[in-house]
This record gives sequence, C-alpha cells and structure tokens, in this order.
Amino acid sequence: MPGALLRYRVLAWVTGVWLLLLVVELIVKYGFGVDSLDFVPVVHGWVYFVYLIMAIDLGIRVRWPAAKFVVTLIAGTIPFLSFYVEHIRTREVKAQYGLS
Repeated sequence: MPGALLRYRVLAWVTGVWLLLLVVELIVKYGFGVDSLDFVPVVHGWVYFVYLIMAIDLGIRVRWPAAKFVVTLIAGTIPFLSFYVEHIRTREVKAQYGLS
C-alpha cells in the first residue's frame, strides 16, 4: 500500500505541475503568438496517462467507490485540483490503513 500511495502522490504533483505549464503554454501561444512551448501538451498528456494508471492502481487497492474514482481521475485536468485531491486522498488512505 505505501508504494502505491507514493506513486500516486508523485504523479498527482507531476501532473499538476505539467497542467500549470500547459496553462502557461496556452496563454503564451494564443495571447502572444509564441509557439516555443509546443512540447508541453504532449508531455502533459503522457504524464496524465501515467497518473490515471497510478490513481486506478491505488483506487483498486483501497477499494474506492466509483464517485471517488471519477473525482480523483478528473483532478488531473483542472488546474490546482490535483494538488488538493492528492492531499485529501493521501489523508484518507493514511487514516484508513494506519500509515504515517
């Protein structure tokens, strides 16, 4: 369980950071016409895909209900939400399994 939780936490943060970079890329591209950050959407897409796998892995292990699964998976698509949901899910899993 600790390994799955750690993998999920790391990917939640990495996904959140790349999502914020994606927002910056969109602002720079459409606001200023600069295409120098074209790699960001591709990287975020792959990082989000790995995040989905890690969240599903953790969710199956701790037996999350469907609604919790959906909210956790969608959290990687809304800026700053992945950080908040990661904090909440980590607190829940640690309390449920007595992890510190």
